[in-house]
Amino acid sequence: MEDLLQVGAIATTHGVRGEVKVFPMTDDVNRFKRLKKVFLDVGSEYREMEILQVKFFKNMAILKFKGIDNINEIEKYKGRGLFVTRDQAVKCEKDEYFIADLIGMEVTTEAGELLGKLKDVLQTGANDVYLVEVVQDSPYADKVQGKKRELLLPAIRECIRSVDMQQRSMQVYLMPGLLEEV
Repeated sequence: MEDLLQVGAIATTHGVRGEVKVFPMTDDVNRFKRLKKVFLDVGSEYREMEILQVKFFKNMAILKFKGIDNINEIEKYKGRGLFVTRDQAVKCEKDEYFIADLIGMEVTTEAGELLGKLKDVLQTGANDVYLVEVVQDSPYADKVQGKKRELLLPAIRECIRSVDMQQRSMQVYLMPGLLEEV
């Protein structure tokens, strides 16, 4: 499990006084109001940034960091991630998980057949979609469209039957229509 969890990414600068617009990667953009610090991915390391001010514009948070007072000091960090430590993270409800904890899980069918590994989670608005990289020796490898052997599974109860964080495994039901013959 990751020690740092991403809560946003710097989209662009805002004005000339060092503020940034942050694209939130959290369910609740208002959580930025409660944060006192974040860790900025500066490439080879993470830089602790103290948050002085939080404003909101449309779906973005606008942050002002201590010690950053002009556009030139922050512009180089466009596109970089903002992270919090696990103890600062919002507590997950039942059947909710951090994306970072799901990536890499082994995915099997209800019958116990290996499907593959969870490669990514796509956030679509209605519900998340799990991108599973189907392994070559899976009985379903030849049924998945495309050369990359990737399968999209909706993250809904009818499809995702169980998630075991200790075993790092997920059991799924392959709903009709999810697998298409090549």
